[in-house]
Order: sequence, then structure tokens, then C-alpha cells
Amino acid sequence: MMSSTAIHYKNKVFAFFSQKKKMVFRLGKGFPVDTLDFEINEFRPFKNKKPLSGWYEMDCTLHAEWEALALKALNLMRLEQQHTKPGLK
Repeated sequence: MMSSTAIHYKNKVFAFFSQKKKMVFRLGKGFPVDTLDFEINEFRPFKNKKPLSGWYEMDCTLHAEWEALALKALNLMRLEQQHTKPGLK
């Protein structure tokens, strides 16, 4: 993931292009994948380990969906950073 081409927001990655030629998005643990009209899978970068929690990957053939998911991931990251600012509860 560190050497992959990635999209950042305030120095944090929320989407990247994997070495397996798939687009990967940080959508959060509770993201409702069953509501999508296309297939998206949990991102599993290591064969013998569990998937990375909250990260999902999709095939290149679904590139028309990438922009919408990237925006969802960006908005999620923005919300998280708003709630973690010092002085906010």
C-alpha cells in the first residue's frame, strides 16, 4: 500500500490503486456493501491474514464507479477528522 499510487486528504490515504490492479477505498467497518449494485470485496493484502478492516477493493472493469466511491471515502475521512479535532467531543 505504501508504494501504490494513492489519493490523500491531509496526509492520510483514503483510496489507492493496488499492485493487483484493483482500486481500494477506505469506506469504514460498517459500510453497507450489500446495498451496492456492483461487487466490492474486503481488501485482503496478505494471504494468511484477515482483511484490513474498513478497506474494500473493486476490479478495474468497474472503473465507472470509482469516482463515487472515492467521494464517499473522502467525505468519511473529512467527517472523522472533524470529530477528532482538539476541543471537539
